[in-house]
Amino acid sequence: MKTIETVAELEAQLSQPTAGVLETLRAIDGDFMVLGAGGKMGPTLARMLRRGLDQIGHSERRITAVSRFSTASTVQDLQAHGVATISCDLMDRAAVQALPSAANVIFMAGQKFGTHEDPDLTWAMNTVVPAFVVERFAHSRIVVFSTGCVYPLVPADGPGANEDAPLTPLGEYANSCVGRERVFSHFAKQHGTHSLMFRLCYAIDLRYGVLCDVASKVAHGLPIDVTMGAANVIWQGDANARAIQCLLHVASPPIALNVTGIERVSIRWLAQRFGDLFKREPILVGQESRTAWLWDASRSYELFGPPSVSLDEMITATARWHRLGGSVLGKPTHFEVRDGQY
Repeated sequence: MKTIETVAELEAQLSQPTAGVLETLRAIDGDFMVLGAGGKMGPTLARMLRRGLDQIGHSERRITAVSRFSTASTVQDLQAHGVATISCDLMDRAAVQALPSAANVIFMAGQKFGTHEDPDLTWAMNTVVPAFVVERFAHSRIVVFSTGCVYPLVPADGPGANEDAPLTPLGEYANSCVGRERVFSHFAKQHGTHSLMFRLCYAIDLRYGVLCDVASKVAHGLPIDVTMGAANVIWQGDANARAIQCLLHVASPPIALNVTGIERVSIRWLAQRFGDLFKREPILVGQESRTAWLWDASRSYELFGPPSVSLDEMITATARWHRLGGSVLGKPTHFEVRDGQY
């Protein structure tokens, strides 16, 4: 990883195509659409697609980012990097039907935070929208963003949940995500749609994620709850790359894939590591539980190899970003939540 000091440098690294991405783009044909592209990952994923196609000499192939786009700057930035944009409320079936065709779709839209206050909207967003999407793009390859939270808490000393584990999670958000997968799969089977459930936990960049959450609390002298004793993480650029590469592995009926880092990161150890880097003692509260949300990502490693950015590189870059006063998104991961209430 190159040294990162600015948001522009960060987003350039997050959108850098890997060799695997370039290989995938050569192997599949057609245009691309990123649905729900206005969130934390969508803009850099769309830019990675654009950069990758340009690198292999396929500049004529179109990348379209679709979202409600709450900020004009996101639209302007995507367009400046050669990505077409469409403003669309994916809850509007007619609007989804009116979207242009694309052979390759990455479906990222969903709702997590605010579930406790408005569970109706969360269920509608996470279960109704997938039906609209698979109806419109029945003949496309579709990678469907999901979450590792579809699994229940598992023994902290075990291998983590693999793709064959039962989907019996805690909380309305996680259960609505099971609903998203089930509804999408139902209609995908009806249409013969080739798709893949991309169960991601936890992507990080320097402005958000588990490492950012812990580093910020250590830096500001805030308590860190270690009851959720460990987590898995992956660099957002590697998560973007794996999502694109998954377009080569879609199937009918749909399959699922866990995407995260293979290392089990102890929250206590992580806080102490940031404490050493910041030269201050972390404030730890609670005691590690016997269970945690942990995932076995070995299948994705077999397909794609190890991520390009190591855990140590992520930690070092996150600490440097905080020391430089780098911006954060103000969207905590809430990795410590154990009852599924977000």
